[in-house]
Amino acid sequence: MASPETGSDLIEAVRADGVAFILAMFVDMHGKPCAKLVPASAVEGFVAGGAGFAGFAAGPMGQTPASPDLLAMPDPPSYSVLPWKPDVAVVQCDPTVNGEVWPYAPRVILKRQLGRLGHRDLVLKVGAEVEYFLVRRTGPTSITVADVLDASTLPCYDARGLLRMFDHLSTVSTHLNTLGWANYANDHEDANGQFEQNFAFADALTTADRVILFRYMVHTLAEAAGMEATFMPKPFGHLTGSGMHTHLSLWSSQSGAELFMPSTGEDPRGLGLTPMAYAFIAGLLAHARALVAVTCPTVNSYKRMGAAAPDSGATWAPAYVAYGGNNRTHMLRVPEPGRVENRAVDGSANPYLAFAVLAAAGLDGVERGLDPGEPNQANLFAATPAELAARGIATMPPTLLHAVEALVDDAVLRAALGKTPDGEYIDYYAQVKAKEFMDFHASVTPWEVERYLTLM
Repeated sequence: MASPETGSDLIEAVRADGVAFILAMFVDMHGKPCAKLVPASAVEGFVAGGAGFAGFAAGPMGQTPASPDLLAMPDPPSYSVLPWKPDVAVVQCDPTVNGEVWPYAPRVILKRQLGRLGHRDLVLKVGAEVEYFLVRRTGPTSITVADVLDASTLPCYDARGLLRMFDHLSTVSTHLNTLGWANYANDHEDANGQFEQNFAFADALTTADRVILFRYMVHTLAEAAGMEATFMPKPFGHLTGSGMHTHLSLWSSQSGAELFMPSTGEDPRGLGLTPMAYAFIAGLLAHARALVAVTCPTVNSYKRMGAAAPDSGATWAPAYVAYGGNNRTHMLRVPEPGRVENRAVDGSANPYLAFAVLAAAGLDGVERGLDPGEPNQANLFAATPAELAARGIATMPPTLLHAVEALVDDAVLRAALGKTPDGEYIDYYAQVKAKEFMDFHASVTPWEVERYLTLM
């Protein structure tokens, strides 16, 4: 059955699929899924009036305890039956307040930015590589890798570690294909206990919805198997962190043409890209130090970027604002003609907000006709600070607070994130994230105790 397009289609799909309950879902600023379980018998009321939430209780959604309800209105094309629980379906929702879409809602922010692309005959397509760890708790704040045998210093692509987690990985793979997402690879990543399961690219909104549901599914299945999944960027100091490498391309909404793919296959720079693609890359580079406050949005994010090499020998996380060909030491990699991969997106990113700022930054480059210069071929992990400075290559912000300070000064991203009843979303976001950093900064860590307790 085709995806429902209207509310009537959604009602019909619920009945045809024999669904007993619908998860009416939206996410807060942090990407945390919030939901109500709506009985199928109440689907008509849900379609007509949404599901009500006290927004202040859900997370950073621009509400106070005195605010009116958020009504989460279903977006019918996002309807999916959960393969591991087929009597339940999920529908992603767009929160409204007093009949108006709520501008603090991340999905609303992305849809608004994609509308700006649509007015220019542009569609942003996105592929997301969502890395995660499988762990077990050893205490209230301590964890270990779930597979006790996964202890190699070079675990990437390890066939033994892969098959020891076969039951979990194969179940996820089967569910991805049941959902129609076209799982095409599953691998053991560079850290012990770390995995990646790939699914096909799609338009930006669809991919963002899928990232949210993928995380929810992986969490649920891991818990059922006595483990926990984490998408935290750097759960272990000595191991490689988790990214969400994001592949980007623009297409024509009218003709379906791939606008980053040269029609003749010619590219003087040798990467297989069009002038529009290079301008898009230049926009990403121009706004890089600001947009990472959104694409790498946690205190922990900056322990992944620019960190010393872990046990495996490489962080695989960008420390510098640069682009190149099939070179994983750069922020932006062109793995093959027609697309660019942004490696400065991590596992904690809210995909709706991340894709919104990436779209805005790239579009700014296109509209201004920016040029990123020649691709960099060097191994930036081996470059010295003096060499980088001579090439004019900027470093990534060292902390979330530095990134947030760059974000609020970026006029393009300010416009992209939009206005709210109380001001501009970027200032609200920055306030929440600056407090997050200061909460961390106020804590005393074991490192500090060990280093300073008897130093003086």
